[in-house]
Amino acid sequence: MNPFAKGFRDLIVYQKASGVARRVFELTKPFPKEEIYSLTDQVRRSSRSIGAQIAEAWAKRRYPNHFVSKLTDADGEQNETQHWIDTAVDCGYLSDAQAREINDQTQEIGRMLQSMIDRAEDFQGGDHARVRETPAAYGSLAEFFCSEH
Repeated sequence: MNPFAKGFRDLIVYQKASGVARRVFELTKPFPKEEIYSLTDQVRRSSRSIGAQIAEAWAKRRYPNHFVSKLTDADGEQNETQHWIDTAVDCGYLSDAQAREINDQTQEIGRMLQSMIDRAEDFQGGDHARVRETPAAYGSLAEFFCSEH
């Protein structure tokens, strides 16, 4: 495995965000037709926006404040996705297990984003075409996780 990211698609957090967007799309297919322009649209949009914001952050990584701003936007989108997933459970469209699957994944993405924010200068790199990235660069999963809700 090459430890250097040459583009946003190489980032582990982007790959995880893309997986969440695909899974949300699949889970929302059976939602009622009357939700197509409301709940279905909202949760699909927010889940897809996580990866889009990470891609934009990559383009702005030379400018730490812009990089952090875009990562913060991605974090906001993952939180919004959790909200819409919870709403889908409340409406009876998703099971608790399905919601837990997505919410666990988005929370992991949130922890990874926070680690990137905390280490923004590490993503600048001397060679702006590539940055070193390993799973350990994000820190331990427990580092940004609060077990109490």
